[in-house]
Amino acid sequence: MRRPIVLVPACQRQLGNHVWHMAQDKYLQAVLLGADCMPLVLPAFGAGADLDAALRIADGVLLTGAASNVDARLYGEAIRFPELPQDPARDATTLPLIRAALARKLPLMAICRGFQEINVALGGSLHQAVHAVPNMQDHREDVRQPIERQYGPAHRVRLTPGGMLSRILGGESEMMVNSLHGQGVARLADGLVVEALADDGLVEAFTVAGAEGFTMAVQWHPEWQVESNPLAMQLFGAFGQACRDFQERQHRLTAAD
Repeated sequence: MRRPIVLVPACQRQLGNHVWHMAQDKYLQAVLLGADCMPLVLPAFGAGADLDAALRIADGVLLTGAASNVDARLYGEAIRFPELPQDPARDATTLPLIRAALARKLPLMAICRGFQEINVALGGSLHQAVHAVPNMQDHREDVRQPIERQYGPAHRVRLTPGGMLSRILGGESEMMVNSLHGQGVARLADGLVVEALADDGLVEAFTVAGAEGFTMAVQWHPEWQVESNPLAMQLFGAFGQACRDFQERQHRLTAAD
């Protein structure tokens, strides 16, 4: 049987005179090497995207991180920092994609911006600047440091005892993660279950309660140098296995027809 296909929604960027649809290599490599699946980049066409056509061939969805912020107006707030990058085409693609993927019981994994997208898609809100919230630490990377330092361990997260993430990681109760985000969960959407917290109380991982398919969203970046990170390989491995299980179920249904 072929490798499962994982949709990876693109970001839309203006480069020079042209609009590009882009996905960072590290996410695609993590799908390929960590999950043993085949990534397929989904253009950020927004309302013009035929999500049904894309989802019919998909065995999973990975929502990536990005430099842009989720539009605050999507959770009922004004944009506080208009100088920071936005990506309305990606917002218009990923939010309906999330709801459609959950309805289809597709395995869904999300990282950083993707983590925030799920929360907004299901009715939650975000801190537009975590570092400006009283008693919260600064979760942004130091851009003056080399890239390896930016993606290095930054702070601890405590895993929910007996939670899905802890089980995937062999019963771990805490772990060190990298941290490269300015925004974070303010109000957790109804139906989301906390899987990990930072020491300042910020939600760092969650799953979707009652979802019939695999769901896991994390605020950190397990895709970074995935093959050298055993815990990241376990996480992507669980996602990949869920995609293979979904593919096999679909194959059996098709064969029965």
